[in-house]
Amino acid sequence: MRHVVLIAFSSLLLVTSGCKTQCRLLSEKLCDCTTNSSDKTNCLSNVATRDGTYVATEETEARCEALAPTCDCRLVDTQAGKERCGLAVSGDAGI
Repeated sequence: MRHVVLIAFSSLLLVTSGCKTQCRLLSEKLCDCTTNSSDKTNCLSNVATRDGTYVATEETEARCEALAPTCDCRLVDTQAGKERCGLAVSGDAGI
């Protein structure tokens, strides 16, 4: 049953991927950094819920688009990694 839910959810994501904002795509990329499939599913669900109320601006979309290629799960626990994923600003002591 669990696999059926994951497959259905993944299929839904594939079908709707053409109309996602750059910030949603970046958020989903951060969900890939989770340690297990249950956390990833919850993360993706939260992203989808927030996306329903998110109003994209050209500025935020451009920023998310620029961050996506530099965001790396292996580095996300470091200050530099947080900056590359948009989770911190340069020189931020922490989140």
